[in-house]
Amino acid sequence: MHQPYYKDPLTGVYRLPWVRLHGIKDYYDMVAILDGFPSIHQTFNIVPSLIEQLLDYTNGRAIDRFLDTSKAPAADLTEEQRLFVLSDFFLANWDNMIKPLPRYYELLNKRGKTVTKEDIKKSIKYFSDQDILDLQVLFNLSWFDPLLREKYPYLKELINKGRDYTEADKGIVIKTQTEALKLIIPEYKRMAEKGQIEISTTPFYHPILPLLYNTDLARIAMPHVRLPQYTFSHPEDAAEQVRMAVEYFEKVFGFKPKGMWPSEGSVGQDILNIIRQEGIRWIASDEGILSASLNAHFRDSSGAVREHERFYKPYLVGDDISMIFRDHTLSDLIGFVYHRWDIKRAVDDFIDRLWRIKSNLPGGKASLVPVILDGENVWEYYQNDGRDFLLHLYERLSREEWIKCVTVSEFLNEHPPEERIGKLFTGSWINSNFGIWIGHEEDNLAWDMLYEARDALSAYQRMNPQADLKDAWRAIYIAEGSDWCWWYGDEHVTETQDVFDELFRANLIKVYKVIGKNIPPRLLLPIPREDRKISPAVTIKGFTTPKIDGEVTNYYEWLNSAYIDTARSGGTMHMAEAFVSRVYYGFDLNNLFIRVDTKRPLTEVSKAVTYSIQFFKPMQYKLDVTIDGETSALFYRSVEKEWQFVRDIEGVAINDILETGLPFNLLGANEGDEVSFFISVLRYDEEAKTYSELERWPWKGFISIEVPGPGFEAMMWQ
Repeated sequence: MHQPYYKDPLTGVYRLPWVRLHGIKDYYDMVAILDGFPSIHQTFNIVPSLIEQLLDYTNGRAIDRFLDTSKAPAADLTEEQRLFVLSDFFLANWDNMIKPLPRYYELLNKRGKTVTKEDIKKSIKYFSDQDILDLQVLFNLSWFDPLLREKYPYLKELINKGRDYTEADKGIVIKTQTEALKLIIPEYKRMAEKGQIEISTTPFYHPILPLLYNTDLARIAMPHVRLPQYTFSHPEDAAEQVRMAVEYFEKVFGFKPKGMWPSEGSVGQDILNIIRQEGIRWIASDEGILSASLNAHFRDSSGAVREHERFYKPYLVGDDISMIFRDHTLSDLIGFVYHRWDIKRAVDDFIDRLWRIKSNLPGGKASLVPVILDGENVWEYYQNDGRDFLLHLYERLSREEWIKCVTVSEFLNEHPPEERIGKLFTGSWINSNFGIWIGHEEDNLAWDMLYEARDALSAYQRMNPQADLKDAWRAIYIAEGSDWCWWYGDEHVTETQDVFDELFRANLIKVYKVIGKNIPPRLLLPIPREDRKISPAVTIKGFTTPKIDGEVTNYYEWLNSAYIDTARSGGTMHMAEAFVSRVYYGFDLNNLFIRVDTKRPLTEVSKAVTYSIQFFKPMQYKLDVTIDGETSALFYRSVEKEWQFVRDIEGVAINDILETGLPFNLLGANEGDEVSFFISVLRYDEEAKTYSELERWPWKGFISIEVPGPGFEAMMWQ
């Protein structure tokens, strides 16, 4: 059971609602359903950072944009909030969560299934307040598991009502969510005390332990992988993530865990001692790790298991840790295949496969068949949230006398491992390597950013040993989680990839803010490649040489320039009343020209505000322009991650608009070089003695131009 850490460290707001919504869909019912099947014993692995987020909700500490927008009266929603509802309140499985609710499906079709943000903006006028209210209710209602619908009959009444909901109806749904979330942890405690389940843990913020130990370990499974610029090697962080997990687990449940699912089944010989020191007695991973560790092939070309006796048993690793290895095929059948089958056929197939395994094992000796899979995301692909499948499966497992469903510790207590693995292979449960999390350009950039932030924090701590740095270290540990690099690279896609990227970078930004250091410019830019370079509304058509006077002198002076329109670019950092309305940029043969427009004259709105134009290609420079009585324009260069003052810039003017011209040679740019920049609007906080960013344009990515040569205009006229 796991969710990424969705709380934004800079705002305290939960950026995505999946802890809350999976809480009412999966976490409670997956354990509560076992009450009807006392002979079915299971092991549940719960990641500590998930528990922490669940408790945030149940204690009323969680601020969740989806929840706040759900609570707001539909008639009072702003246009931006209505856009958010129409954009994001259909983030559910369309076949199994939206279609079964006719009104919900009707609203989806009304909005359109394949739409752009511009399409949604145009469609807002066709949605009445009642449409929006129904959508608020149905989005939140659709996530309730069938078991909770039985537990709270009025939820079924609301489902049967179908449409024309009231604000009071919505209030009932939201209140019931909180009540349901409060059931989760007590239910796991009760079932563990009853002895029907075992609860295991994971390193606190779900990091890839071997990569924290040393990113060079990735070469064991991928000898030719291209690794990050810096080698990240912090065994102490790996140890701290395990220590924090065990300590927090005991605080929540009242006892220490015996077992651990290392995040993503990621294991290796180097981390075993770290795990053993915290009292963990068993760990688990995928069968591929077993095959690589023993240099044995346990499946033939058809995928059938051979050497059953060696495969279906625990092993000793390290000094005295037991280890089990999941049956990849059985696990993935439940995770990815059976939801497409008739329920009876699927369960019959599963039982039949177990029988064939048993038939190939020697008699008189117990063997263990580990089935390990994701505990929450699977079930939305099944009809009725997987409840029908699980009821039928558990009923069959309960009456088959040759099968005994046990927790991991129950088996190990009766049948401890007899064979030792000499050297545990280093890899994960996906392809037995770490290719998902390191090696791609985007992954490597993330690792380098993490390295630099952690290095800056360590250096600051050495110089300031008495400083309270808890928040900074917490941000580092969160950024070490596996979830961020899961979405970097080409392997996975999601509609909310930008949120994951922003959360990763926000945690690193938090570090620099805590220690009062300048935020590296590249940390303010999206890591995903497709999000970086911004296409302007109008492109550069030729040379321009405007008069730098802070006024639009004439119609033609910026006519050949490009511009971005902030009202059209949108994004999470877009404000209802932004300072900046447009950013123009152009050039002549020797200079780059930049113009910033606002809705009102700059001299009226920009007191005590700094406009920071930050360049990061071909070199890192910035120009800070401030109005405070008079205009100051200070030019800096980045030297060893610190801004070093270079000179005052005279070619800057502020009146109705901001205009500046910077020679290309001042930026270290020659013909053909790429010059990339963005503009931040900053305000100085006297109390904190630091700058806070009010806006950034482009809100993600950067503006990029190529330094022209003498033939540029001739080429443009061709």
